[in-house]
Amino acid sequence: MTIMDVNQIRQILPHRYPFLLVDRIIEMDETHIVGIKNVTANEPFFQGHFPEFPVMPGVLIVEAMAQTAGVQVLASIPDRHNKLVFLVSVDAARFRKPVVPGDQLRIEMRVTRRKGTVAKMAGQVTVDGVLVAEAEVMCKLEDKVAETAAL
Repeated sequence: MTIMDVNQIRQILPHRYPFLLVDRIIEMDETHIVGIKNVTANEPFFQGHFPEFPVMPGVLIVEAMAQTAGVQVLASIPDRHNKLVFLVSVDAARFRKPVVPGDQLRIEMRVTRRKGTVAKMAGQVTVDGVLVAEAEVMCKLEDKVAETAAL
């Protein structure tokens, strides 16, 4: 069951191809979210990581976790179009198995602490029920700053 498709996610997150790393949301409440990322052979990072044995970089798996967390944080905010969610820390990151083309990432994130503009979330990423990665991420809400003519 899909709660949000990629077009609805694009209304919440500012990320765009090739850096939008969440394809859909299948579960979400105030403290928990599950996102899906379909890993395809034509992902741009596979051209260099590694051409003979394509493996999704761990930092991009963590980024997919952070983006999923960002959807959860921003979805309940009425003025979310005026906000950005910044990743401020990553802790306890572990990578258990390589992620390769054809895999479907199930990204489960749970709020462990939320105070004011800061949220800490713990998550796990699985492929076909097998744990491939886990991490804790902290993100902070910030107001978007309008560009000025001085730039």
